[in-house]
Amino acid sequence: MNQKRDPIGVFDSGIGGISTLREMIRELPKERFIYFGDTANAPYGTKRTAEVIACVRGVVDHLLEKHIKALVIACNTATGAAAATLRKELSIPVVGMEPALKPASQMRKNGAVLVLATPLTLRQEKFENLMKQYGEGAVKVPCPGLMELVEADDCAGALKYLQELFTRWPPEKVDAVVLGCTHYVFLKDMIRDLLPERIAITDGNAGTARQLRRVLEREGLLNGEGPGSVELETSGSEKEIELMRRLLRNEQLRNKN
Repeated sequence: MNQKRDPIGVFDSGIGGISTLREMIRELPKERFIYFGDTANAPYGTKRTAEVIACVRGVVDHLLEKHIKALVIACNTATGAAAATLRKELSIPVVGMEPALKPASQMRKNGAVLVLATPLTLRQEKFENLMKQYGEGAVKVPCPGLMELVEADDCAGALKYLQELFTRWPPEKVDAVVLGCTHYVFLKDMIRDLLPERIAITDGNAGTARQLRRVLEREGLLNGEGPGSVELETSGSEKEIELMRRLLRNEQLRNKN
């Protein structure tokens, strides 16, 4: 049996990881992907670590039944909570994420680097270690409720949230903004419109896609034959699947009436 043709499992607490999936499809167009959005248990970012690990185990068990050859945790919160444990327990490669603080720090001059993320991501040891390496001038900005606005496809609500958020920092004192949750990547154009062009906006999706390629090459699992494919699943409803399909096509969030 050709293990190279086995699918890659990708999951997030909801639709946010679709932004990561898009980058992985661009990087690896011949691979087969199964994406699972754990919408029924979202959000992860306001849960305790033990609760997140329990949710993750359920998702991973489901994906393993699909005979995946590798696992991608397309969620910063779940990576910090469960990646180390999963790497010890699983025989397949596990690729996680982290807020793109390193590239943001390289763009910093004298201003702040705002790290937008879920409360749990910002509390985790993994993020604290990242701060020790690249956190000069970095400011933790917990964003409870923002992920839920993306899940709700609420463009107007997200815009109001972000407008209020950015009033706390004079733009002339900010050099970069880190999107430390995959959901926030769908708000990138909105954030770009709210901030001066000189302020850099970074996320970890492209880096995660490149890391997945490196891992597959190292393990002899890279598929060179194709065709690629995508299967979308959720613990929620068909409504979430439709939103995933739309976001995968790079469509934007919509205003709620």
